[in-house]
Amino acid sequence: MDARIRLGMLTPSSNTVLEPVSTAIVAELPEVSVHFGRFKVTEIALSEQALKQFDETEIMRAAELLAHAKVDTIAWNGTSASWLGLDRDERLCERIIATTGIAACTSVLAFREIFQRTAAKRIGLVTPYTDDVQAKILETWKSAGMSCSAERHSGLRDNFSFAEVDEHSISEMIRAVKADGCDAVAVVCTNMRVAPVTAALETELGIPVYDSIAAAVWKSLLLAGADPRRVNAWGSLFQDQRLSVRT
Repeated sequence: MDARIRLGMLTPSSNTVLEPVSTAIVAELPEVSVHFGRFKVTEIALSEQALKQFDETEIMRAAELLAHAKVDTIAWNGTSASWLGLDRDERLCERIIATTGIAACTSVLAFREIFQRTAAKRIGLVTPYTDDVQAKILETWKSAGMSCSAERHSGLRDNFSFAEVDEHSISEMIRAVKADGCDAVAVVCTNMRVAPVTAALETELGIPVYDSIAAAVWKSLLLAGADPRRVNAWGSLFQDQRLSVRT
């Protein structure tokens, strides 16, 4: 049997989708397991109180506890850098590596890498967030070289409620941004139930559909030295030759 690979995921406390989906994605890889550490996140907003949830002190405490499980990677499987700035995730990864000695990544930095590797120029942005958060994401992503040509969002702020948006509603938002014109779709939230239907949507629409949870799992597998192409039925992210080699 191959050596064990343990993927560590930092998880928002009110998230109910991330854990089962991450585990399902790697279910066919018998040597891979996923392990989770939570810290408090209950709402997504631009208020001072909401932004304080992403203070590095709490995130690092969760990361250090995950390190006790001797994980091979630690991923911040959340999307806060989309409105706080990608430099926040870059610094977080540097700090996790320096503190634990474990390779680190994030969902948002994985998105950036995916778009760079695939040369996607027009991104369709789908989220459950409020108007002001969505506007901040559009601004932040554009400054990071990820231009969104179309967007849809649900207007929600309670993090738990994001998981209550059904797959049909999410699929309709994805179809809408495709109709508006885009080269790829990014579903930016790790508490939305879309990963299980991305493959079917890609077949229907003819463009890649990238999910935040899957993006973190993809990058974690690469960092751990596992071939993501062994993951089947979870969309082109795991099968695209351009995305199968660690950089």
